[in-house]
Amino acid sequence: MLDLSQVKGIADVSRVQAQAYGDKTALVFEGRRTGYEAMDRAASQVGQRLRQEWVAPQERIAILAKNCDTFFEIWFGAVKARACLAPINFRLAPPEIAYILNDSKAKVLFVGAEFYDLAEKALADVKEKPIVISLDGARGDWQDYRAWRDRAEAIDPNMASPPDDDIIQLYTSGTTGNPKGVQLTNNNYIAFLRMAQNVTGFKYGDDEVVLGAMPLFHVGGTNPTFAALASGSTVAILRDIAPGPLLDLIAQEKINHAFIVPAVILMLLNAPQMEGAELSSMRTVSYGASPIAQDVLERAQKRFGCSFLQFYGMTETVGAGTYLPPDAHDPAKGKLRSCGIPWPGVEVKVVDANDKEVPLGEVGEIVIRAPIVMKGYFNKPDATAEAVKDGWMHTGDAAYQDAEGYFFIYDRVKDMIVSGGENVYPAEVENAVFGHPAVADVAVIGVPDEKWGEAVKAVVVLKPGAEKDEASIIAYAREKVAAYKVPKSIDFVEAIPRNASGKVLRRELRKPYWEGRERMVG
Repeated sequence: MLDLSQVKGIADVSRVQAQAYGDKTALVFEGRRTGYEAMDRAASQVGQRLRQEWVAPQERIAILAKNCDTFFEIWFGAVKARACLAPINFRLAPPEIAYILNDSKAKVLFVGAEFYDLAEKALADVKEKPIVISLDGARGDWQDYRAWRDRAEAIDPNMASPPDDDIIQLYTSGTTGNPKGVQLTNNNYIAFLRMAQNVTGFKYGDDEVVLGAMPLFHVGGTNPTFAALASGSTVAILRDIAPGPLLDLIAQEKINHAFIVPAVILMLLNAPQMEGAELSSMRTVSYGASPIAQDVLERAQKRFGCSFLQFYGMTETVGAGTYLPPDAHDPAKGKLRSCGIPWPGVEVKVVDANDKEVPLGEVGEIVIRAPIVMKGYFNKPDATAEAVKDGWMHTGDAAYQDAEGYFFIYDRVKDMIVSGGENVYPAEVENAVFGHPAVADVAVIGVPDEKWGEAVKAVVVLKPGAEKDEASIIAYAREKVAAYKVPKSIDFVEAIPRNASGKVLRRELRKPYWEGRERMVG
């Protein structure tokens, strides 16, 4: 276990663990094994090369790639140079990627082979072009990553690690259609590590193996893997989520702990490979980020035969907030629909519209206060001030607390849709649909989906004389936004319900689809 007294900044995690564990395997990826010391040496090379590229302290570097072991040497190398890593969601469309590159002003962009064409399309709309490094061999005038890295000696830059330095900037979808960069600092992650040592499901042993399956542009991907490295564990990384390779990896590496979203749990349960899968090494399965059906959860508990935990949090709180411990997963205790109790050291309460705490059992907005709350949204002071008030992060989720201290998410104050663990805001999808020549008005809602938790549905009012062409509208939206944001279905109506000020009454639109379902969100 990492001695946090030795950690002044996140770069120290790599340094201290290299000293403590030497050539012990830190990362396993597609047959390649990297020791802690080798990872740290590579990170020092990356840090030196970033300084040679004139990346100044607190400037951003970006990565657009599927999961790979290289991610960690780039991240640790960035913080050694006091740069901030901005991972990009590879499911985004080129205009969305261009927006992030412009917003972050990334000086360097690392690109995986699967996204060379996507990156080129996005870069066409980037004002200040970054240096582009290809992770899988040279392409055109892009430099090959290993040749680029190896031009530097493995000498640690040994720069200071101020507690307020941004170390990673994860982008979340924006209510106006533009994503917001969440600034997470050294202090945020040190607080996360301190708390994680006391939470089952993140308290890993240095003799254990942790699965790295969720995308590393997402807090659900970075947190378990980072906590594992800070614990001296081995991280087994999966490039793509597919049942066969995931189950094979569990068996081959004797994985002990995994964080996966409910959609992946369901995918595994329905996969033919699940019947004969070797799962005896598993000790915990953690889940979160979207709703899970109770019968899916109970089936998963029975098949995996290990402890289950649910985590509720936000990117803006380093993914932490509440957790539903294994003993609360007994259906007889009546807590399966709860998102659990606060992490040690985290304050959670439910407040009304005036930020006054409401009585037990009464619905209000759930808010979180702790050292894990983000520094802010990058270059968005107004949005930051709206989200964080007196240190309390306003989640936008409506909830209530029971007499035993368990929180239950009831609905969303904001209109965000969570589909397969990805956040989708109606406004950005509506903006994509509105441009279709047949569309007069549109509202977007989340409806129940057995596989993804929620699916995106567009409710459309057609222009006079226009025909109902669902396929055409969906295809039009697909050109504008990422595939997971595209409506899966369209309902045609005469008018969109709105209040006196013109705001769409989404709750009215959602109500018919959610009737009879007690758990509207996860």
